[in-house]
Amino acid sequence: MKKLLLSGLVGLAMVSTAQAEQTTIRVHYGIPTIWSDAQAKLAEAFMAENPDVNIVLDGPAPGYEDGVQRILRESVAGNAPDVAFVGLNLWRVLEARGLAQPLDDFIGDEAEFEAKGYTPALRSLGQFNGAQYALGTSASTLVVYVNPDLVEQAGGSMEDFPTDFDGIIELAAKVDALSPTIDGIWTQRHDWRFQSFLGAYGGRPMTPEESDITFDDEAGFAAARLYQRFAQEAGMKSYDEDSARQAFPAGTLGIMIESSSLLTRFLEGAAGRFDVVVKPLPIMADPEDVYFPTGGSALVMLTDDEEKQEAAWRYMLFATGPEGAKIIVENTGFAPTNALVVEDEAYLADFYEANPMHRPAHEQVARFAGPWYAFPGAEGVAVTDLIAAALVEVSDGGADPEATIRELADTMRARLDMPK
Repeated sequence: MKKLLLSGLVGLAMVSTAQAEQTTIRVHYGIPTIWSDAQAKLAEAFMAENPDVNIVLDGPAPGYEDGVQRILRESVAGNAPDVAFVGLNLWRVLEARGLAQPLDDFIGDEAEFEAKGYTPALRSLGQFNGAQYALGTSASTLVVYVNPDLVEQAGGSMEDFPTDFDGIIELAAKVDALSPTIDGIWTQRHDWRFQSFLGAYGGRPMTPEESDITFDDEAGFAAARLYQRFAQEAGMKSYDEDSARQAFPAGTLGIMIESSSLLTRFLEGAAGRFDVVVKPLPIMADPEDVYFPTGGSALVMLTDDEEKQEAAWRYMLFATGPEGAKIIVENTGFAPTNALVVEDEAYLADFYEANPMHRPAHEQVARFAGPWYAFPGAEGVAVTDLIAAALVEVSDGGADPEATIRELADTMRARLDMPK
């Protein structure tokens, strides 16, 4: 009996010691309708491999913007989380306030880090001024959604689907001519879409240090011309985003250039009508110069406690590594931000076999992902409305693309207090 009692006391002591040695990491995230299952599974899988770390998930924020505001309030009160999932276009808010910890010392050798699936394109999602502050965790880019039935009716085929914008516009015009109730092509007049077309032509919205606008160049003019050509040559209508997102799965829109994050919605909406096909956005410049602004989320480290930093970094590596990326892809529908999970069939072979249309978007992210440029200053968000308005003038009003883009750039410089 004494031996049994002693054994039990030793066992309790070991458990108590293990619990005492655990490091607790608080994790913040937003958009529970998308992320709640994935976050729970990430935490569970990580803790199974790292029993010395206890992951505590904060109550989720409704959205990324709300989440960043909450983090700012908590930081003032000295109660910020240790790690946070934030929007790819919002982590700079935390960096600008000195809250996001630089990660370069944790990364160490860049070649070794790249070999783990963190390509330069993917690392760029969390870089500013040559330093790494965030690691991408989920991504979406602009892709080409196609109704193959309408393409076939117009004399085209998916086997010979065009790989440049000239060919897409020509095909869309033929689809548009099929019937008054059928539209050939649609894309939104929007900052993110414009940045995507700009990147396809090798351009960038701003200089790396964000000191000047740079889209008033040949790449920017070409991106603006696309909008005019879509309207004038392929009959693009000016209906709103919600109408377009209903028209495509309903089978009345032949080609839609939209976010890859909508794929699941379109597949479900078009079921029984036609088989949705996804094609990558055309590459119109040297691939080394191409980038596609990426929507989605990134992980930032907020704690400055050294012990917690070590545990937080292990969690960040797990969540952004192949195992974590697999969990995120299977439970959210986002593209992964780790190249190995796309390249190595051991991770997502079954997923891609069951969901083949996800692969084009995932491969595009791994190769061409780039930052979604956020314009600096108090007017940074407001000026994106100017971009949308200029694109409407070009597509619907017939304004000269080059002159409109030059004027837009100068107006934005003035609003953002940049030199002309």
